[in-house]
Amino acid sequence: MERGVEWNFEPTLDRIAALMDVLGSPQDAYPIVHVAGTNGKSSTTRMIETLLRERNLRVGRFTSPHLVSMRERISIDGVPLSEERFTEVYQDIEPYLKMIDDQGRRLSFFETLTAMAFAAFADAPVDVAVIETGMGGSFDATNVADGTVAVITPISLDHVDYLGPDVATIAGEKAGIIKPGATAVLAQQQLPAAEVLVRRAVETGATVAREGLEFGVLSRELAVGGQLLSLKGLKGVYEEVLLPLYGAHQAGNAACALAAVEALTAGEEPLGIDLVRQAFLNVTSPGRLEVVRRGPTVLVDAAHNPGGVQATLEAVHESFGFGKLIGVVAMFADKDVQGILELMEPMMDEIVVTRNSSPRSMEPDRLAALAGEIFGPDRVSLAERLDEAIDVGIGLADEEGEHGGAGVLITGSVVTAGDARLLLKAGEAT
Repeated sequence: MERGVEWNFEPTLDRIAALMDVLGSPQDAYPIVHVAGTNGKSSTTRMIETLLRERNLRVGRFTSPHLVSMRERISIDGVPLSEERFTEVYQDIEPYLKMIDDQGRRLSFFETLTAMAFAAFADAPVDVAVIETGMGGSFDATNVADGTVAVITPISLDHVDYLGPDVATIAGEKAGIIKPGATAVLAQQQLPAAEVLVRRAVETGATVAREGLEFGVLSRELAVGGQLLSLKGLKGVYEEVLLPLYGAHQAGNAACALAAVEALTAGEEPLGIDLVRQAFLNVTSPGRLEVVRRGPTVLVDAAHNPGGVQATLEAVHESFGFGKLIGVVAMFADKDVQGILELMEPMMDEIVVTRNSSPRSMEPDRLAALAGEIFGPDRVSLAERLDEAIDVGIGLADEEGEHGGAGVLITGSVVTAGDARLLLKAGEAT
């Protein structure tokens, strides 16, 4: 499937719309929950999926990027398409791809995957699909579909070359998934973003549900393996919900997921408390503050922008209370590397810099130089490869001894998280 690189982004829906037309509009065959935002999209999408599956619905899930296998992006009933099915779906749409290509409108890598997801879900068929945007909203290929519910997770600066230089501009792009008559479920936002999103909802006649007003987290406390939540939904209050994920950001994601499923559900009755508890108990979010090893504790997290890194570091501090935290970090060169390192410095005792498997990865010596300016050279180690960096990080944690309480956090990119999971044999990201 030679379709160029995923990050080569051209803002138009023309090609994907033409393809959907010749495929018979598979995206219209089922209701859709559409999820956009800067951080928390994949976790929220997985929570929505789990709640819907607990209601015995057949659910399609489309997420991006993947951690290890491209097949993770297209899941039905919580299971990625098999290699055979993935190939079959591509072959089914390939003649139609060629039709659009031959018109001089070559479909991109992400457009092709999006079309595959919509086609696979229609063929299954699914009862509902939960669709995560790739980048932005208005001109994201997924926006060829109209979501019954549009969820906007927290917005911060990322992809500024494509989406705009400030939060309000980025929010304007992501607001494009809010369609006439839909319900807009809005996570807590910075004020400039909130104003843009609410204005879009008013313009489209969408129903607005805002975290902290119409729904939200009433309380949360640390629990073994996660946190115990009390959630206010749109239709009821749900007490003593155990979420096996860490951090205030995941509690907020859970509240958004709950509101989205309530908004999709007819009638005024709340969801059953047992159903909600069981669904959240079953939630997984691979590569999101995932414990992949004990003794010392090694965490993997996909955070790759300042907003995500801040949430991750706060969650590590709150939930693990390490006496010493060692960072193993590889980042893309086009990210806000300095901003991220400045957030890490007060929270990490030492940092091991390296590269991940992407050609976009910053060279380790360049990353080491930047880290040295912020951390001081004595707190920075360099390893040319991620496996070596993980060994160095674990070695530094081991130096603390059994009672030192040191932990290792591997982070900086979704690719870094995926590579680390593979190296540490953390299992398939289903």
